[in-house]
Amino acid sequence: MAASMATQQRLALGAKQASSVPSAFARAAQSTASAKRCVVSTADAVSSCVPMLAGARRPAAGRVARPARASVVVQAAAGEKFDYDLIIIGCGVGGHGAALHAVECGLKVAVIEGHEVGGTCVNRGCVPSKALLAASGRVREMRDKAHLAAMGVQVGSVSFDRQGIANHAKDLAKTIQGNLRRSLEAIGVDILHGQAKFLSNHKVRYGLPGRVDVGGEVTARDIIIATGSVPFVPPGIPIDGKTVFTSDHALKLEWLPNWIAIIGSGYIGLEFSDVYTALGTEVTFIEAVDNLMPGFDKEIARTAQRLLIQGRPIDYHTGVIASKVTPGVPGVKPVVIELTDFKTKEKVDEIEVDACMVATGRAPYTSGLNLGAIHSATDRRGFVPVNEKMQVLDSHGKVVPHVYCIGDANGKYMLAHAASAQGISAVENIVGRPHVLNHLSVPAACFTHPEVSFVGVTQEKAEEMAKEQGFKLGISKTSFKGNSKALAEKEGDGMAKMLYRKDTGEILGVHIIGLHAADLIHEASNAIATNQRVQDVKFNVHAHPTLSEVLDELFKGAHVDAPAGNGAPAAKAAAAAPKPAVAAA
Repeated sequence: MAASMATQQRLALGAKQASSVPSAFARAAQSTASAKRCVVSTADAVSSCVPMLAGARRPAAGRVARPARASVVVQAAAGEKFDYDLIIIGCGVGGHGAALHAVECGLKVAVIEGHEVGGTCVNRGCVPSKALLAASGRVREMRDKAHLAAMGVQVGSVSFDRQGIANHAKDLAKTIQGNLRRSLEAIGVDILHGQAKFLSNHKVRYGLPGRVDVGGEVTARDIIIATGSVPFVPPGIPIDGKTVFTSDHALKLEWLPNWIAIIGSGYIGLEFSDVYTALGTEVTFIEAVDNLMPGFDKEIARTAQRLLIQGRPIDYHTGVIASKVTPGVPGVKPVVIELTDFKTKEKVDEIEVDACMVATGRAPYTSGLNLGAIHSATDRRGFVPVNEKMQVLDSHGKVVPHVYCIGDANGKYMLAHAASAQGISAVENIVGRPHVLNHLSVPAACFTHPEVSFVGVTQEKAEEMAKEQGFKLGISKTSFKGNSKALAEKEGDGMAKMLYRKDTGEILGVHIIGLHAADLIHEASNAIATNQRVQDVKFNVHAHPTLSEVLDELFKGAHVDAPAGNGAPAAKAAAAAPKPAVAAA
């Protein structure tokens, strides 16, 4: 029990918890120019790719280089022969993105996948969960008779088929998995099956347990680790897959309990609460810290609590941990959960529910890689240490030549699209164009109804930065209630907020909760990625009437202080402004 409590304490403090904003936000921001350096858009990177390694051919004008599949070995510059230019261990979203970009750069590529192509996101994560959210969201909408009546729509009784919804999620995952596989095969990427481990920094062995017909040893000039993650379950919580389960099991939607406890109120917990309550299940959140959605911008979290918690069959216990969970039997015996005060470590309550979902985050899937063969090792949480160029570090903090690690396995920012961006960045470094990904330009989203999205730092972090660095913080806000498209949909609940430097116009963060917030955030994230400032984005033109005008109002509501002295135009002031406050992670 002590081990369980200690582990959950570390989890609540940000070791790796779904209820915390990814670590790039927590580490946010030193005053450095690293956010500016080596910022290359994906489109620019792809269009400028040229083969940098021996064995790859320079493309003819207007054509993308493709390594010949008939080639057996790649000849390195020093005369050493390799099977491939690049081997990627793991073929989730990160490995897939790295493979596509590597082929665009003329490299001969193989991926080694021990499970399904597509990894966690496609098969057991963000893709099938969006199918459940889409279907359950329609049920919620059709059952909201008052909302529909306000638009003159009347509906009768609304029912749903649980298995049909579950099949929709399963079929979607299968479709996307097939699409990813075919996209790799079409451009000549070899897909090898098995679990891989290092023999050296150029050689890996792969295979499947109990299978002598699968596996072998392959070599490459460079290797990328992209093994992803698995659900994290605190010690002391037994998973039976029926009454006590993780998101992996929940996605199958094998049954709908009348009452479910969800341990953790982050992205995963919030999204599943949206699904369950729409389909008639009551939810109880168990959260270790004193407020729900810790790590989110506090103002956004308060709004989210009003829109996503209040008015729904949801209650919660905060400041407690589930110190003991006893599985039950569906429809026969309840799950018993012992609650312990997070601070005093005293038992404070015991609840009985029909089921318990553990949504305490994810842990890196890095065991079995045999990192000792390359003189490296994971940290205490299982993450592979890397530098800002995604290069793996050895036990002394020095770069392991030709080995990189991306995605959940390195713990920098545990989101699928961040893994893909890191993969592209790693390939850029492999082909000789130094590149550093600004993690604070990577957006995050929670696909509830309504959605929550953000990029950059929270207001709390921005206020700390302003105090430490001596600049004045600007805050621009707007509401969905003033947006014509949102009002037409009778979806006026929501807000958006932008944090920026008053002296330079640098955008530090943008937070949105409201209709299609996950789609709206990208204009802001791309502005941060390309170092656009308030002075630039407020001239963007948005179609009317669209939800994008929420961002238009946000940008136009920001005001940068006039530069001191001769009143030079804002553009000139921005050019001479101090280095960005937001740093690349």
